Amino acid sequence: MRTIMLLMMSSIWLFGAAGSAAPQLNEKFQDSGKCKACHVQIVNEWSESYHAKSHYNNNEYLRESMKFVGRKSRKSDNAIKVECAACHNPRIAVTETGLDYEIDSVMKLNKNSKVDKALESDQLNEEINCLVCHNVNKVHLDLNDSKRGVHRLEWNPVGIMSGPFKDANSPYHKTQYRDFIGNDPKQLCFVCHANDRSVEGFVFANTEKEYKETKKQCVDCHMSPKKEGVASNLPIENRKPKKRMVREHGFVGAHQAWMWEGALRLKAEVQGKEFIVTINNENPHNIPTGFGSRELILDIEYKTGSKVLKEEKISLTQHYKDKRGKVTIPHLAVEASEDMSVPAQGSKTLKVPMLEGAGMIVFTLSYRLVNDEVHELLKLKEPQWSEKKFIDKYTLRL
Repeated sequence: MRTIMLLMMSSIWLFGAAGSAAPQLNEKFQDSGKCKACHVQIVNEWSESYHAKSHYNNNEYLRESMKFVGRKSRKSDNAIKVECAACHNPRIAVTETGLDYEIDSVMKLNKNSKVDKALESDQLNEEINCLVCHNVNKVHLDLNDSKRGVHRLEWNPVGIMSGPFKDANSPYHKTQYRDFIGNDPKQLCFVCHANDRSVEGFVFANTEKEYKETKKQCVDCHMSPKKEGVASNLPIENRKPKKRMVREHGFVGAHQAWMWEGALRLKAEVQGKEFIVTINNENPHNIPTGFGSRELILDIEYKTGSKVLKEEKISLTQHYKDKRGKVTIPHLAVEASEDMSVPAQGSKTLKVPMLEGAGMIVFTLSYRLVNDEVHELLKLKEPQWSEKKFIDKYTLRL
């Protein structure tokens, strides 16, 4: 009884009211196989993206982060899954959990509950799929910043899809133009890619706040610039697919090594007895961005001829502490060390000491998805989390 009472007291602080059901979505098109018949190229591109891998079963970092938060916060696994689903699985039928569910979980009375059924639903098998973006009717920009993911969205009535073309016409579903897809798609991106908050309310990543207004949209880099192609392979124009200006649907990002090459530019010069190293960022957001614990690494080689005299490394990352002052992951943080990212359309300058006898200095800049600290806390095993992705190199001869 004492255990249950303690749980109830902590849960009152941790949770709000019992969850409410999300609006019904179009079950006819809940999996991409139904969309592929008409949108084969788009679905093939999406299937290789990290939008298609946003479920905890397919993302080690997410899965281990959720387990870590559960151990430290004493929340049930399913309650954490529902919270994370706001962005990772926005089609979930239950958007919040409450005190009653937590008590039922402790007493093992939660079987066949609305929460458990929602998490086991086939609607979640495809993560961020076609319906998540193309079934949206409105993005609520007027809500508090803490409202993210599904909590900022208003869904279309069942059977209506949203798209970027005002003249779209399909024999299989109604299609209506939406400005947040056709003209200003970053509105939809920032539904999830903004205001990442820990369970303590600490904002540890905010790409939307960093973003500098330019002619570039998020989709210009993370999908592709518009190019001639087809959105649908249906023969609807002179018995051929209608030619349109379309974007790729690969949703490329930090996981793709090729995207990092040249993303930042290095420059170095001698100033007195030091090297001044400048990292230039022409992108409209900070780098690293999008998530806490990501890292830039500047490797430094002091050489004479082909011989390496000394090697040094500078890490540009953030470190997090919980409410007890202990090292933690971003999702449990109440504070962070200095932001070491390179600002949007700006630069960061580092000072590096000279080494007597060195005739050449080689600076190599790389990126890692996770720094050593968080990598160790989460016990990550997949190599992608520790491998370095090359960005730029600069050689200075003395």
